[in-house]
Amino acid sequence: MTSVLRYLGDFIRNGLGTPLLLIALLVMIVLPLPPLALDMFFTFNIALALVVVLMTIYAARPLEFSVFPTVLLLATLLRLALNVASTRVVLMDGQSGTDAAGKVIEAFGNFVVGGNYAVGLVVFAILVIINFVVVTKGAGRVSEVSARFTLDALPGKQMAIDADLNAGLITQDEARLRRAETSAEADFYGSMDGASKFVRGDAVAGILILFINIIGGLVIGTVTHGMPLADAARTYVLLTIGDGLAAQIPSLLLSSATAIIVTRVSAAGDMGRDMVKQLFGSARALAIAAGIIGMLGLVPGMPNLVFLLLGGALGGAAWMIRKRSLQAEVEILPDEPAAPPPPRELAWEDVSQVDPVGMEVGYRLIPMVDRAQGGVLLERMKGVRRKLSEELGFLVPPVHVRDNLDLGANGYRITLNGVPAARAEIHVDRHLAINPGRVYGELEGMETKDPAFGLPAVWIDAERREHAQTLGYTVVDPATVVATHLSQVLREHAQELLGHDEAQQLLDRLAKSHPKLVENLVPKVLGLGTVLRVLQNLLAEQIPVRDMRTIAESLAEHGARSQDPVALTSAVRASLARFIVQNITDSQEELPLIALDPGLEQVLHKSLQATGSAGLGIEPRLAEKLQQGAINAAQRQEVSGEPAVLVTSAELRPWLAGWLRPVVRGLHVLAYTEIPERRPVKVIATLGAAETQAAIA
Repeated sequence: MTSVLRYLGDFIRNGLGTPLLLIALLVMIVLPLPPLALDMFFTFNIALALVVVLMTIYAARPLEFSVFPTVLLLATLLRLALNVASTRVVLMDGQSGTDAAGKVIEAFGNFVVGGNYAVGLVVFAILVIINFVVVTKGAGRVSEVSARFTLDALPGKQMAIDADLNAGLITQDEARLRRAETSAEADFYGSMDGASKFVRGDAVAGILILFINIIGGLVIGTVTHGMPLADAARTYVLLTIGDGLAAQIPSLLLSSATAIIVTRVSAAGDMGRDMVKQLFGSARALAIAAGIIGMLGLVPGMPNLVFLLLGGALGGAAWMIRKRSLQAEVEILPDEPAAPPPPRELAWEDVSQVDPVGMEVGYRLIPMVDRAQGGVLLERMKGVRRKLSEELGFLVPPVHVRDNLDLGANGYRITLNGVPAARAEIHVDRHLAINPGRVYGELEGMETKDPAFGLPAVWIDAERREHAQTLGYTVVDPATVVATHLSQVLREHAQELLGHDEAQQLLDRLAKSHPKLVENLVPKVLGLGTVLRVLQNLLAEQIPVRDMRTIAESLAEHGARSQDPVALTSAVRASLARFIVQNITDSQEELPLIALDPGLEQVLHKSLQATGSAGLGIEPRLAEKLQQGAINAAQRQEVSGEPAVLVTSAELRPWLAGWLRPVVRGLHVLAYTEIPERRPVKVIATLGAAETQAAIA
């Protein structure tokens, strides 16, 4: 027996109890059950209702019994299936006697109502009225109001959590736990609003089943089995009343459990202890009640003994509570008022620092970053961080995600060192169809632009994904949109993520394999700040710092002659020439180049010498025409599928790159010294011939 119970316990703990119960419900509806099986199921139904009621009483908080709506549905289905099974047995075998449907139904029909079907009808009607009109209706109304108030208060509770988090009163983990509890509370009361409808429908079904069984039993007993009307009425009505009472009593218990759990407050506590404390905790209320009951007990004709005994009991209880409260006040009163603790001195730990990389999301995007709700954005961010760290050559800082109610519901914002770097809006229930440049049709949806690259795009429903792909669109989910945007922002601002600590870690890693190189470089030749500035210049021009050996060797070679970060960056770029060109194009064919007219290049050299470190000083009309010529040349290269590479002298390259790259998408600016010696080249365009003549004129 012990092994059987252990096996059943393991079976239920493994999550197989609920599927087994559903299968049993189908069996009860389809197959006829013997009386013994009906007795077992009716007894189990009553026991289940008692367990549910006790759980609602002893649960410290309603959320501790969060599966109550599901349990209520399953119990209702079980009771209805039992009604179907018992009705089949009563109508098929009722002529054999009142025990045809089992001992439980017979006991409720004979013992509970004394074998009198008229009394049984009255008792059943009273139970139905209590259940349907009083308990179920009130519980349904309370469920509806609780669900509405809970959902209306949800934004305010989330704002309170954010305020406590921003004020430092709670940690991130505590805030995450409170958000989860708030969401679970809203889901629970929303489910209870719907679950109360099951109880109300069950009460209506009980009334209809009673009349259907009585009419059907009378017809079958008198017509099919030839029973006298009185005998048929006594047998079938008693069986129907017993069946109805056996089902309505558990139904009343579950209705009471529903009313109890929806009328409880969400604060943790023992309901029984709270009721005793709050209902009988006031000595004044008990004393007044004792006086009124005692006065009624002195009125002639009243049951004096009962009233006087109850009045005396209430008076004694009031005296004991008053005496206990006075003793507690004496014990609690301190001899001397305790001095308040001195305020803690402000420390550096109280000053919060900005996050190197942060992301703020609106409240509708919270499920995307919540693993408990199936959010995958955090995993995508980890993948972006891992990929960028491998590509750039240094460890990208982690992304700190938080919600921000000041943003739009669908908005998000990426911050670098506490300063907003990019923002956009997405729709979590849609997919983004991006137009890569050539598509074969139009899509219906919300027109927008891809946040990462600014391409035209459309927000479409998820089920139209395949149709959009057949038209040539690139379709991505919202999490991929955010992750791609984050990757693009971090790649464009990589130089802001590299600081002194990261630069020192790069040198420390290099020192493990090349200790002499690092020893001769820092601090003998260059300071750490100069090395950091060179690395930041490289990252600003989309050149990774993975090849730290080549970078360090170039800095050690040229650092003795110049401490200028711009000149040192040019020297390092020349050392990384093959790597730079390889990142532009993988093929070994001729490298297409866009050259500057020699006259224009001479004009720019003179301008640079005249202005010095202030940059290029170009006549505005010449600058506009030069920019437009670079844009047209880059667009022609993009159409032909080739990279756009502008070549110039090493002195002009930094200034032209900083001036043209922000306005010419996809343009690479190289110096003559950055082209590998054996790499074949071809000049496909020359900029500035006509503009130079006009400028000279």
